[in-house]
This record gives sequence, structure tokens and C-alpha cells, in this order.
Amino acid sequence: MRAAPAGLTALPGRPSSVLFVCGRNAIRSPMAEVVARHLFPASLYVASAGVQPGDRDPFVDAVLEEIGLSLGDRRPQALADLEDLNFDLAVTLSPEAHHRMLELTRSFAIEVEYWPTFDPTGVVGSRTQILDAYRDVRNRLEARIRERFAPEPRAG
Repeated sequence: MRAAPAGLTALPGRPSSVLFVCGRNAIRSPMAEVVARHLFPASLYVASAGVQPGDRDPFVDAVLEEIGLSLGDRRPQALADLEDLNFDLAVTLSPEAHHRMLELTRSFAIEVEYWPTFDPTGVVGSRTQILDAYRDVRNRLEARIRERFAPEPRAG
């Protein structure tokens, strides 16, 4: 289990480290990583990778900028680029990523969750229609992240 970096505290009963994985680490997983870092900066160690590295997608930059977030100078990376897979949880966002993570983690104590997430690169139409597809992915990921990693309600 990867411990939360110094100064960070894990929520009771929640993972302290999460890896988001998709096919190319260009759209879904980096978007999830940035959103999760924004929502839970002091309680969750977050990273992302792809089965293979892809190319940075300008539509991701555009829809993140709309909500005040940025990828910064981050570039897509492959699972092979990670130092290790010592995370509490891997969230896979595509079938390819899910199958690959199950293969890679057979001998690890890592939970793997599959969140099927639409790939907006297949959308054709106007720039507005394409951006709408990316926004939908961003919004769905944000909602799922909030739901999955929110602190449990306190009794009493």
C-alpha cells in the first residue's frame, strides 16, 4: 500500500492512493486525476497512466480550463513509465485498461474498479458538439469521484 505523501491524511475506510487508467492517458485518466487532485488535495494521492502513452488532447485542456483546472505541463504516460503499481486502488476507465490492470495486479494487493467511461474522440460534428462530449465526460467523472471518495457521513 502506498502511503499518502507527508502532510496528507487518508480518510478512514478510504484508499490513500489511487491510480486512474485508460487506454492512452490522454483524455479520461488525466482528466480524472486532475479533478480528484482538485477535490481531495489533502487526503488522496492520485496518479494516472495509460496502457500506452497517447498524445495530449487540446479539448481536455479546454474543458478543464472552463472549471479553473489545468494539466499544466503534464504529458501522457504509460503504465510502464510508473515506478511501481503499489496503489490501494486502480480505477480503470476503458475495457483495454481494465483487462491490462487485472493482468498486471494478479500478485498485488490492489483493488481494481471498472468505471466504464465514454471515449469522446469518436464524436463528430461542430467544435461545440465535440466540446459538449468532453464536458459530459468531465462532469460524469467528477460526479463519480465525489461519490466514491467523499467522506462517510458522521453519525450523531
